[in-house]
Amino acid sequence: VFNKDKTFRPKRKFEPGTQRFELHKRAQASLNSGVDLKAAVQLPSGEDQNDWVAVHVVDFFNRINLIYGTICEFCTESTCPVMSGGPKYEYRWQDDMKYKKPTALPAPQYMNLLMDWIEVQINNEDIFPTSVGKCKEKVL
Repeated sequence: VFNKDKTFRPKRKFEPGTQRFELHKRAQASLNSGVDLKAAVQLPSGEDQNDWVAVHVVDFFNRINLIYGTICEFCTESTCPVMSGGPKYEYRWQDDMKYKKPTALPAPQYMNLLMDWIEVQINNEDIFPTSVGKCKEKVL
């Protein structure tokens, strides 16, 4: 169904047996139980806030990636020539590498660049270290 080379990216996973894996399981259980969302995202007692935020950021990225993967075939450069948020808002891409100034792009190209950028941030050990308790304050 999904072409991995186009838009779909595999889920970022936590290593079984690690504290982050256990936090992820706890977050999933609370979100799937139908409990109050405010309580579901509340920092569990005794856990590191940066690790808890990192788990939720990665989970959010995985969910957005799946949603985008289901609609990407309907949003092509011809059907979505502009990345917009309705008639009042147009999003332009700037990355200080290839696009040094805000640049209008077709929605699929913008989304691919955005998802790539987010994935680089999540995989950056300085921002999201995989060792528990080592998240920098940047995450928050």
